Amino acid sequence: MEEFWGFYLSQHSKPGTRRWHFLGTLASLVCAALAAATGRAAILLAAPVLGYGMAWYSHFFVEGNRPATFGHPVWSLLCDYRMFWLILTGRIDAELDRLRIRPPPDAPATSAHQD
Repeated sequence: MEEFWGFYLSQHSKPGTRRWHFLGTLASLVCAALAAATGRAAILLAAPVLGYGMAWYSHFFVEGNRPATFGHPVWSLLCDYRMFWLILTGRIDAELDRLRIRPPPDAPATSAHQD
């Protein structure tokens, strides 16, 4: 897991990519919560559409790479939740520093949890 984690974060080096992932994961979790609260399971259909849609958008149009989900769906999902938690708790920058992951020179130098 730790080896894939480093690869996963390297594929999310741009802050904008991490922002889109965070929003997609948040949207999918909101869908799951709404489905549970209302008993309307059909809402769950929106969860992967929103979650993966926002994430894949970020890879194709922000990061400029192929989503890791295509080759490693389970590992990628687990790492997405880990990245979500680190962004939510304000610890993503420390993790990126620990793994020496830097955005490419053309990316803004702001973190995923800042605007």
